[in-house]
Amino acid sequence: MGKVVLKVADDISTDIIYPGRFMATVLPTETPQFAFADHTDFNNKLKNNQVPKGSYIVAGQNFGCGSSREQAASCLKGWELTVIAKHFSRIFLQNSINLGLATVICPDILADEGDEIEIAGEVVRNVTKGKEFKITPLPKARQAIIDAGGLIPYTRQRLLMNKA
Repeated sequence: MGKVVLKVADDISTDIIYPGRFMATVLPTETPQFAFADHTDFNNKLKNNQVPKGSYIVAGQNFGCGSSREQAASCLKGWELTVIAKHFSRIFLQNSINLGLATVICPDILADEGDEIEIAGEVVRNVTKGKEFKITPLPKARQAIIDAGGLIPYTRQRLLMNKA
């Protein structure tokens, strides 16, 4: 269980998540400092460790649209956030899976900043509002990559399993 720490609307582009002026910084250990850099209140909360790991960002349709920069996913993964969105852009979703960013597709999600959220099986529970919303599950192979922590750890696990 965690809290919604940021609620955003539809069509949040990768430039909002990770502004283009920081594109010279690509290391996953460095990208988190620039997450939502132009949303200064939220960015400052992140950098001042006021956002607990396991917190949630709730988004509308088309989260992660725009450019294909994978830093938009890595900067959120660095804070160990989960993104619950009504819909993700295709490239952002694939980047998120490859990097192991927890993403949840929940077309009917209703939540506000500060709401307590719990993911239980195939539903997102908004404990604050006393409502449940059905998750659109990712294909099992894609979810396995996220659960492993990303494509590299997943591949490493598979190679080690085949070696044994």
